This record gives sequence, structure tokens and C-alpha cells, in this order.
Amino acid sequence: MSRRLKAQPLTASAFAPYGDVMAASGDPDKLINQGRCARFHDRARLDFSDGAAGISIFKGERETLPLALKMVERHPAGSQAFVPMSADPFLVVVASDTNGVPENPVAFLTQPGQAINFHRGTWHGVLTPLSEPGLFAVIDRIGGGANLEEHWFETEYVIER
Repeated sequence: MSRRLKAQPLTASAFAPYGDVMAASGDPDKLINQGRCARFHDRARLDFSDGAAGISIFKGERETLPLALKMVERHPAGSQAFVPMSADPFLVVVASDTNGVPENPVAFLTQPGQAINFHRGTWHGVLTPLSEPGLFAVIDRIGGGANLEEHWFETEYVIER
């Protein structure tokens, strides 16, 4: 048996308890490069207990909906941002935390041009591209020690459009 979970459009207000939505939307903070480039400044809160910010490239396999959600993870020592390297939407799953246990997962579908940053310690699904090539720049903590916790659900969720 599984539980149904409907993916909803990603908005900054709905995602705010879990992290930041990064997009070139609204008025830019300023124009740079002789007025030819709009700068949308400081759109994500990078937060690391130690170590340093690093930028890695991930290549995830394309997934399709409906999709079984069996596990979520979190990074207690640092935030983690997923910045797609194409204009394709991707699936973002987050869950609230109750005494160290993820509860009430929520699924979001991004719009082209959106990226996300999970706050430190936020339960989230793994990188889930819905199109090829599945390339993402990932900004997260690079440092020693464990920075990954996983939780496997007793009853899986099925994420639908």
C-alpha cells in the first residue's frame, strides 16, 4: 500500500519553510555590465557549520511521474542548492521534521528558470530531473565528517502530477 502525493507548482511562499527559490523574477536589484545584465542579488542563504562552499556538477537520470518516494535525506552540516543547467522542470520533494523524523512530504514541480536551495537540515528527496540531460550545478558544503542522514518510509508515497 502507498500514500498519494500530488506535485504542486513551486512558489517561493510555499517553499519558504524548507529553503529558497532562486529565479530571475520581479524587478532586478540592479543593472550591471553597462545596463545589459540584470542582477537578481543574493537569492539563497548558504549556511555551513564548517568547511567551505563547493560547486559540483551532478548528472541525474531522468524520472517520470507517477514516482515512488521511499526515502528522503538531509544534510545537517550545510545547505544544498540545485541549479539546473537547462530550462527543464524538475521535481522537488521536502518534508517537515518532528523530533528528527520527516513527516508530511510535499512535492513541487519547478518552472523553467527556477532553482532551489534547501536550508541546512531540511529533509528532501534526491535530485529528480524529469528531462534529459539532467545536468545540475550543486552548491553545498565541502568538508570532513558526516553530512548525510537518510530516512526510509515504512509506507511509500506515490507522487503524481
